[in-house]
Amino acid sequence: MLFLRVVKRLFVGNDGGTSTPYLRWASARAMSSTSYQYETLNVSQPRDYVLQVELNRPDKRNAMNKAFWREMVECFTKVAVDPDCRAVVFSGAGKIFTAGLDVMDSADMFTPHPDDDAARKAKRLIDVVTRYQETFTVIEKCPKPVIAAVHNACVGGGMDLITACDIRYCSEDAWFQVKEVDIGLAADVGTLQRLPKVVGNDSLARELAYTARKMMADEALRCGLVSRIFADRESTITGALDTASLIASKSPVAVQGSKVSMVYSRDHSVPEGLQHVAIWNQCMLQSDDLMKAAMAAMEKKTATFSKL
Repeated sequence: MLFLRVVKRLFVGNDGGTSTPYLRWASARAMSSTSYQYETLNVSQPRDYVLQVELNRPDKRNAMNKAFWREMVECFTKVAVDPDCRAVVFSGAGKIFTAGLDVMDSADMFTPHPDDDAARKAKRLIDVVTRYQETFTVIEKCPKPVIAAVHNACVGGGMDLITACDIRYCSEDAWFQVKEVDIGLAADVGTLQRLPKVVGNDSLARELAYTARKMMADEALRCGLVSRIFADRESTITGALDTASLIASKSPVAVQGSKVSMVYSRDHSVPEGLQHVAIWNQCMLQSDDLMKAAMAAMEKKTATFSKL
């Protein structure tokens, strides 16, 4: 009991006594409607500390046009530093998740200027490709966990997108396709680099990349591309939101530190990963969240964590 009294003394009144459950709820709901305004993305806050980012071009089968590639970077750069967001659900509006690249809209991006020599044509193209790569790498760089909620078709660029996400759920009618070889190019914005690590099966990843065959939901679950299957689009999104809410209820220091460490460790050796998380935690173990979680566990209550 002495320990609890000491812990309570440490944490009660840190904000001057102005924090109440209602004020915390109101603050979490107070995301400005003008903060996330985009042509191709619809951003909402359906749960406390949870954002839903929806690809919103249903009349174009959610094809990824030039505005999308730019707006994804803008959106997730904001999400990364938004204290009112602790987890994200990414979904697609309409009948399918996404048809991938909007080839017609993006054609001029890959058409070299007729007066350019080979070096200048190559420079122009690599600038486009590296800029498009950042569209999905920004999901990985964002410290907030991102859950992909896939329904129906997830083609081409959709595979690049979801393999950069932390968690993937899908509906029973979902199917996945690395489509790029069918349009005469190698996938170049993330799938070839991330898919083998996501599914842990190099042979399968190569098969999908070389053949452009469809992978149905049951196979995606078996190979580890997705972790859960739901009946339809609505239940998939609800399931993703439920998981996001659970994540958002945890310490943001702990969750975001876990993501940063797991992304780093994926691309480094075990000793390097251990050193990275040790250096990270030499600061983060000094946060209030550790003691708040301990106090809540001892009192059999739910901890409430400050914004990060």
